[in-house]
Order: sequence, then structure tokens, then C-alpha cells
Amino acid sequence: MPATTLLEQGSLAVVDYRCDARLHAHPEIERHTAFSLSYVRKGTFGYRIRGKAFELVPGSVLLGCPGDEYACTHDHACGDECLSIQIGEDLVDAIRGRAALWRIGCVPPSAGLVVLAELAQAAAEGRTDIALDEAAMLVAARFVEIATDRAPRLETCAASDRRRAADAAQWIDAHAHESIDLARVSAAAGLSAFHFLRLFARVIGVTPHQYLVRTRLRRAARLLAERDRPITDVAFAVGFGDLSNFVRTFHRAAGVSPRRFRQVRLQ
Repeated sequence: MPATTLLEQGSLAVVDYRCDARLHAHPEIERHTAFSLSYVRKGTFGYRIRGKAFELVPGSVLLGCPGDEYACTHDHACGDECLSIQIGEDLVDAIRGRAALWRIGCVPPSAGLVVLAELAQAAAEGRTDIALDEAAMLVAARFVEIATDRAPRLETCAASDRRRAADAAQWIDAHAHESIDLARVSAAAGLSAFHFLRLFARVIGVTPHQYLVRTRLRRAARLLAERDRPITDVAFAVGFGDLSNFVRTFHRAAGVSPRRFRQVRLQ
């Protein structure tokens, strides 16, 4: 897998991964060399580790522990991209983490993580004045807060169910700027609303509406980091129909208002 090391600083490294595996490519067994949080910014893929199988979609975070063997699968999609934050044991201790947290395997798209991960992506691309090491540590620390509060429990589902849920997540990504409700997305998936809701939540770890909101937040954070669009325009461009709702939702996720986030004064 093509990888570009963007930062290597003591116990902290940030690596840009751009997978070029073909559809249905035979998965290769790989080994994690550090504690890692890999933010999926594009594409979907499967992740097998310690006998469990996860489906990762944009906004998900893949977790790794040193020495753990894993395999990535591409049974129905390819061309994914991840920003991977890799840290040593001393930094795990510094942010008050526990090694067990990195054995969860996967974190579903989380509002509190996606906005900071997009900030880290902006730093990696030079689109904000926050340093990449600072943004990476913010992401790692927020992960520990979220995982310590409530470790996600994703169920192992049949491959056909994982595929259907991942396809639905891609559909939501493509239509996130539009008005979407459960009836519309379940119809696109070819399932009843109730069956689809249960399947999507089991595989992805959040409900379809939660995923929709977090997709919009990811895109809003990306646009806000560039600083060249009015906040009202950002809200409407990503699919929020009401500015006050956008401000409240963003503040709840990031802990700061969109304006403060744009100023990169996270405390």
C-alpha cells in the first residue's frame, strides 16, 4: 500500500495511506508496529483482526496495537485513503490511555472525532496554521476520552450485511448535501426502514441519521479549515438547512463554535 510519512517526531508519526488494492484482491496479513489511529477520509474496506471483522467507512477510525496481525479486504470497493496517527507507549501514557483501548478494533464515525480528524487533515495539507503534531495529539486525546467514556460495540455480521451497509454509507456520502430521511435511504438500499435501521447500526455502529450528520460535520470542518467561505455558506453547502442548528451541532461535536474552530483556538 502506498504510504507517505508526513511527520516523524520522536514517538509520534503521521502517515498518509492511499490503498490501490484491486476489487476482490486477496488480503495480505500485515502487522501493526505502533499504537495507531487511522482516520478513513475516503472509501470503504473491511478490517479483520483477532477473529473479528469490521466494515470501515468515511469517518471511521481503524485502531491498531503493536504486534497485532490484521488484514484489509476489498470485497465490494477499493481506492480508500487514511490519515494514520501512530504513537509510542510513552505518548499513550501521557494522554492517559490504556493499551486495551487500541484493541477495540474500530471506532464508528464520531462527531467529536471527525471534526478534529479533518483539522489534522487540513494541517497535513497545509490548509491551516495549526501544526500537524498538535492536531494529531488532539485527535489521539479525544479518542481516549470517547473510548474511555463508552467503548463502541460493533457486531460481527454476515458479509452480505456488511456490504449492504457499506454501500448505503457510500450512498449517504454522495447525497449528504440533500434532504435525506430514513425512508429515502432505506428505499435506496432496497430494505424496509426498520430492517435497514437495525442492519446499518449493527455494522457501522451509528444510525443512518447519525452518520449523515457526521458526514456533514466532516465536510464542514474541512471547509472551515480553509477560512475562505462565510460560515453560513459552509452550513448550507454541506446540507444543514438552518444556520443555528449547524452552529449548535458543530459546537456540541467540537466543543467550540465554528468561528472559534476556524481560528484554531481549541482548548
